[in-house]
Amino acid sequence: QVQLVESGGGLVQAGGSLRLSCAASGIVFRFNAMGWYRQAPGNQRELVAQISSGGITKYANSVKGRFTISRDNAKNTMYLQMNSLKPEDTAIYYCYAITMNVWGQGTQVTVSS
Repeated sequence: QVQLVESGGGLVQAGGSLRLSCAASGIVFRFNAMGWYRQAPGNQRELVAQISSGGITKYANSVKGRFTISRDNAKNTMYLQMNSLKPEDTAIYYCYAITMNVWGQGTQVTVSS
């Protein structure tokens, strides 16, 4: 059974930092391209960042220079380090196994002004 479990969300003040984790099971993690997406109320789900199986990264323009995506294949885990958070980063953040087309349940990130 394929499962993606996000953690690390919460409430933070503007300018603060959070680190999200996505623990994967039931897939050969190291072969999967992975991504972080987010969805704010009333908005469509959008790509935040993605990382290939080989570690090549891609970011949305809105988070470049502030967020860093990474992966630890030995731990079957993907991370999103979020710095200099802004109120507009408030959303539910989802982990996505791109190659397998599997989503996590999401974790709420709220940034107060």
